Amino acid sequence: MATLPPKFDITRPEIERVVATFYARIREHPGLGPIFAAHVTDWDPHEAKVAAFWANAILFERSYDGNPLLVHREAGNVQPGMFETWLALFDRVLVAELREDQAAAWSALAHTIGRGLRAGVVEKVKGPSGIPILR
Repeated sequence: MATLPPKFDITRPEIERVVATFYARIREHPGLGPIFAAHVTDWDPHEAKVAAFWANAILFERSYDGNPLLVHREAGNVQPGMFETWLALFDRVLVAELREDQAAAWSALAHTIGRGLRAGVVEKVKGPSGIPILR
């Protein structure tokens, strides 16, 4: 079976570097840091799993097995408005760590995925009609 070409020009080590830098900034972030700290106790495996997610999404590697939507829904402390903050921080890391073309391409992909995750969390938290769901 033929392999698909990457969505854009980037290497696995560059993906891993971006992920590591991003999570270093997450741990320092006053709003997002505590949210992640409530769920992530061992950062190395978490970063490896997220790097595998991005390598799958960008390079079409088949090394990721997970369900990000389910994880974010089940976390219990992820609120829809947090996605904008997350994406803004991610965009700053992309610009700092990558070439302009790489940063722009990855940002576009991240925003597309982020919209899907946000919609899934909003749907779960508020329901299709926008009315809060009692848990």
